[in-house]
Amino acid sequence: MSADLEGKIKSSLVDDRLPCAVAFQIAREVKVSPREVGEAANRLSIRISHCQLGCFP
Repeated sequence: MSADLEGKIKSSLVDDRLPCAVAFQIAREVKVSPREVGEAANRLSIRISHCQLGCFP
């Protein structure tokens, strides 16, 4: 996992969770797939919140 991706995830937390829309925004910024953001969040033990499409279990 890149340090840039990890840093963006950690700095974007709201109540210790990563909002789904923010996860997609991070994916665009870092130029990775949303799945990679979700996997990185899982490795960091961070939950995705407000998921509207069920992309992040």
